[in-house]
Amino acid sequence: MNSHLLDRLKVIQLRNKMEAVAKLNNCPMSPRKMRLVVDQIRGQRVEVALNTLKFSQKRVYAEKVEKLLKSAIANWQEVNDERVDEETGLIVKEVFVDPGRMLKRIQPAPQGRAHRIRKRSNHITLKVDTVASEVQAEEAQSE
Repeated sequence: MNSHLLDRLKVIQLRNKMEAVAKLNNCPMSPRKMRLVVDQIRGQRVEVALNTLKFSQKRVYAEKVEKLLKSAIANWQEVNDERVDEETGLIVKEVFVDPGRMLKRIQPAPQGRAHRIRKRSNHITLKVDTVASEVQAEEAQSE
């Protein structure tokens, strides 16, 4: 194999070892409202993100995201055999909300008509990573 390809492969492996992913599928809440909560924690340190979610006004939505963030932290600890503290520099690297399935229901309306009710759901994907691993990956890529 080409040495350039081997270097790229090492960078990808290093990046995959350091980051951890947690996913929540078919959460029965509106994706639009969930994005309001998720946008508050994107790019923040994990400790700050947990505090932000704990005191969020949208409590029901924030509880789901908080549980998912704790799961991602546990996944990171499992992969890296380290405890999370302030020195690890763990951040919320990437978080996004995709629309899930939509349950369609009928609401009776006046004069024999019916209105459609769309009960929306979403999928949340959250990635945590250390700040140092991103710097290392960029340095290895530039070499």
